[in-house]
Amino acid sequence: MSEISLPRIQHIAASGVVAAVGVWVTYVSFTQQPAQAFLFPRLIATVFVILALWTFIKACLGWSKVGSGLSARDCKRLVVGLIIACIYIFWMAKGLGFYTATAIAFFVLLSIYDPAPHTALKSWVKRIAITACFIAVMYGLFAKLLTVYTPREIFF
Repeated sequence: MSEISLPRIQHIAASGVVAAVGVWVTYVSFTQQPAQAFLFPRLIATVFVILALWTFIKACLGWSKVGSGLSARDCKRLVVGLIIACIYIFWMAKGLGFYTATAIAFFVLLSIYDPAPHTALKSWVKRIAITACFIAVMYGLFAKLLTVYTPREIFF
């Protein structure tokens, strides 16, 4: 039996984590009440979990092209985003409201990963404008077009 390469192990681990999150999100969407509020998330979660499980199976069977894997620098950058995502999921969205929390998390992530200099006023104006447009699209999509439930707390 041949040894499994590090990039393939990284691909299996990452796709396994994504599949596990997909299964959890799907489970939550099918068990929460009121059921009508979770109709759209249930549809999206089901598609998400099917694709995530397929990717995990392909990774385990060695059918995926994995490239050269992730460097330590890439992993550190991903951990920062993962920490922000966890704060957003487990505290901010419920505590601050969906749109406020999404705006803050999106702006922070954009500021961290945007290669534009942090010393230039123009780059900050651009980040604020992109965040505002993103939130406007999210609001239009979820609240107006799809009329789905979003977590509402302090600010809306």
